Amino acid sequence: MIEVLIPISFFLAIFGIVYLYLSTRNKERLALIEKGADASIFMGDKSNRSPIWKVFLLNLALLLMAIGIGIFIASILENLGIQDDVAFSGAIFTMAGLGLFVGFNMTKNLDKE
Repeated sequence: MIEVLIPISFFLAIFGIVYLYLSTRNKERLALIEKGADASIFMGDKSNRSPIWKVFLLNLALLLMAIGIGIFIASILENLGIQDDVAFSGAIFTMAGLGLFVGFNMTKNLDKE
């Protein structure tokens, strides 16, 4: 019986957070409109942004390349005498983080153009 309560409470917590976020955002917007603010401030300036599919593909490609390089570096480290589980997990996570960081910086440069 207890095992059933854990997923239910997890989904209820997520639903509660999303509901509070959306209802608070709606109340803030209504208050701003009542005070005379223009409704166009809620739309944001999306004309300068890159399409989301370009950003996703760029980050995915860099992540997969970095994981491949991490596996290659881990195999070199394993041949040098480092334990294989330490070498593989450390190199893969380090290179994946580096790939995502490079993707973030490249995405910032895409938005500047």
